[in-house]
Amino acid sequence: MTDRAWFDAAKGDIPQWAASMPKDADGTTIDWDWVRSLDLAHGVGTIPESTPQSIHDALKADYATRERLESIIAQCNSAFMTDFDRFIGSYRLPRALAYANRRLNDNINTLLHLGEQQHLWAVSRERRGRATIAVLKPYSGSGPSNDDQGMLDLSGEAGGTSAGNTAAENSDVKFPTTVALDDVQDRTAAILDARAERRKAQRFQKWAGDAAMARANLSGATSPGGAALPGGAAASGNATGHHPKPDWRDAYLPGRDVDAVMGIDIETTGIDPARDYIIDVGFEFMNMASPRPAGEPETYAYEQGYYAAGDAYGQSRLAFGVPPENAALGNALIAKLTGIDVRGRSSEAGYRLFDEWPQAQAGLLARLTQQPYVAHNATFEHSWFMLNVAGYAESYRAGRITIIDTLPMSRQWDPGAVPTNEHPYGDNTLDAYAKRQGALDSAHNERHLGLEDSHIMLVAMKHHLAALKAQGKGPWGSTGRAGVGGKSCGRKR
Repeated sequence: MTDRAWFDAAKGDIPQWAASMPKDADGTTIDWDWVRSLDLAHGVGTIPESTPQSIHDALKADYATRERLESIIAQCNSAFMTDFDRFIGSYRLPRALAYANRRLNDNINTLLHLGEQQHLWAVSRERRGRATIAVLKPYSGSGPSNDDQGMLDLSGEAGGTSAGNTAAENSDVKFPTTVALDDVQDRTAAILDARAERRKAQRFQKWAGDAAMARANLSGATSPGGAALPGGAAASGNATGHHPKPDWRDAYLPGRDVDAVMGIDIETTGIDPARDYIIDVGFEFMNMASPRPAGEPETYAYEQGYYAAGDAYGQSRLAFGVPPENAALGNALIAKLTGIDVRGRSSEAGYRLFDEWPQAQAGLLARLTQQPYVAHNATFEHSWFMLNVAGYAESYRAGRITIIDTLPMSRQWDPGAVPTNEHPYGDNTLDAYAKRQGALDSAHNERHLGLEDSHIMLVAMKHHLAALKAQGKGPWGSTGRAGVGGKSCGRKR
């Protein structure tokens, strides 16, 4: 297939999804005919006239479309992974919906800025529950916005406004506030909170059913195999003397035979893979037990001059862009965190978009499948690969991908990860973990670039595994696993 023909192929999968997934993540029956009607390749957002009511109506329509799309996308992973009869052959439809949703989200942010420029509202970004949302308030004519985005210059020159001023204060366009705001508020936080409450109720119902069954079977204090009854407080010992409870992340812990791995870290324009873009990918290889392969280059120059390649090899750094609409808005938070200013990363400036670059996706997938890959908080990378990399979801479901996470290594096996008031589960950031394991000098901080963060993660992991092996703990302890370990699907270890 060429160009964007994969969108047509994705729509061709709708009958498979409709048969397996009649409802979305909020329990609403999905109108698959509506999904089929969407122009996923060329945009599902509304482009209004520059009048107050038109901007308001376009924003309202775009919010409604985004809610419908995201509730479908949110259910796709569960439907695909539990499709044991394999009615659904491909994950390209969710990827296509996410592609369209990212552009829709850019359109929403453009409308928010346009309304601010025309004094229809003031925008603030506020943390509400599980999400940071755009809150619209009546324009007062004074006070800066706390929007983490850059400022949209309607003259077409990105970044044309000064820091600290709202777009409205820099605009010569003056409009009275004549539109209602109640029906154009971002409902993301409320939707996510309600979804989480439903999942919590379902888990409680399952726990209650399991407990009732255990009592009916007179199984005593434990279920077969000695595991605690649901809700019990049994914990696995670690290398520290404190005993964190078992956690779902423990499935990502390495086994005692782990060796060749690829460490990977990505930088993105936000935290939502259905709304934001991958802009930086860094990865490298390292052997945890065997010698470094002969013939690999002996040195590699990282951005941080005090990093030494050591046992790492096969390093790579990949840079990607964003659509012009996203570049025009800017992203001050990401620029401050990573040093990457998306205003210079427009596709019009020659940067390729990762979700439009099949060859880059194929190359990354080939590397992800040839050995276990390691990430810190690996569910983050996994969620982005699911919605961005063609073939990743299918490969993961088939058991061709194994994921190891250094976050549960820190949480379960690191002596320094002791609970405190500030960090109830211990400080398990990559920065803290790398410093405790001697991979990062205490005078420096995590760089927040893909390759550099991958490097300190792998160095920390190798140091940590060597110490655990010497102590007979971690993978070599009573609860450790033989084999490579890590999380994979579709095969037994």
